[in-house]
Amino acid sequence: MKSTNIGRKKRLRSMLFISFTICILLIIRIGFIQFVQGSELQSMAYMQQTLNRKINPKRGTIYDATGKNILAVSASVETVTINPGNIKKEDKEKVAKALSDIFNLDYETVLKKVKKNSSIETIVKKVEKEDTDKLRIWMEENNIATGINIDEDTKRYYPYSSLASNVIGFTGSDNQGLEGIESRYDEILSGETGKILKLTDATGTDLGDEGENYIAAVDGDDLILSIDMTIQSIAEKYLAEACIDNVCTDGGNILIANPKTGDILAMASYPNYDLNNPYKINDEDLEFVWDTLSSGDKSTALQQMWRNKSISDTYEPGSVFKLVTSSAALEEGITDTDNEGEFSCTGSINIAGTRIKCWRYYRPHGSQSLRQALMNSCNPVFIGLRPKNRSRKVL
Repeated sequence: MKSTNIGRKKRLRSMLFISFTICILLIIRIGFIQFVQGSELQSMAYMQQTLNRKINPKRGTIYDATGKNILAVSASVETVTINPGNIKKEDKEKVAKALSDIFNLDYETVLKKVKKNSSIETIVKKVEKEDTDKLRIWMEENNIATGINIDEDTKRYYPYSSLASNVIGFTGSDNQGLEGIESRYDEILSGETGKILKLTDATGTDLGDEGENYIAAVDGDDLILSIDMTIQSIAEKYLAEACIDNVCTDGGNILIANPKTGDILAMASYPNYDLNNPYKINDEDLEFVWDTLSSGDKSTALQQMWRNKSISDTYEPGSVFKLVTSSAALEEGITDTDNEGEFSCTGSINIAGTRIKCWRYYRPHGSQSLRQALMNSCNPVFIGLRPKNRSRKVL
């Protein structure tokens, strides 16, 4: 009897020790979860119980110098996303079929997204409202109210397609500026992204309208360029004609500025490209072999097409600067425009021991006036042009 009581006491002490140990371990575990993993678990719970959908703002409109002609504008479109966890299992295939049919998408790809274990998946971006209206009708007819989201979005349009394309540039799929003015002034044009924050329970079910927070997007600011659409279109027209007629394989560019203010009224490049389809190559020969090119060669060709040569390519303005030299000489009274035989080109001129040739050194221009030297773009004449009280000798 005595040994039985002793055995019971031992078992009781063992049970108390085990219970005490378990309690201590549980307290330690709770403390670890609360104080060590607390922030991480809280963040995970927030992500699991909230659905954050972005609302893209409208980019600012780009106008020409008149403030009336629109060169780039954003129009309202819509983006379709889904919350796979909020779509009933028996409806998943039906939803995938409807989405693929309405938006002409691959069924298997859409089905994978619908069955995916994620909080949100993008189905299609920037579609016209007439297409999303078809989806709305289908959802109503099939009594599907959750799991499919149709949100407002914007899409960039360029009314004049290729006009000033190398100046204006274009945007990417997320409305970010990628080239030209669109990229340079992206911070001004882009605006601020809005969002729809929707709360769900632990199973992913919507908590209703009271659990939804809508933060409106802030549209970007407009931009008025110094480019005049009329002058730009004329410059592009005649530049294209000149390049085609003279077989300019490297293309060409024209800059037209207001001499009183320095404002750039036109900045034309040839060849240009379609801003509404900027990834379509503008070279027929290159387009023919496009599919055989490596990704690096394709990227190089596109960068070449998008580049604004007027500000990106180097150019030695030797012949152009002869206008400045001539104007200074005339203003200072050093010479006149039509003094026959005042200058003589023998093919080159010696400056400090360096012989600089005329472009037609093999058949020198001979006797010339300033007007003729300018017409002939004769280097030796302009190098030797100096005040009358200083000796001048053109060799």
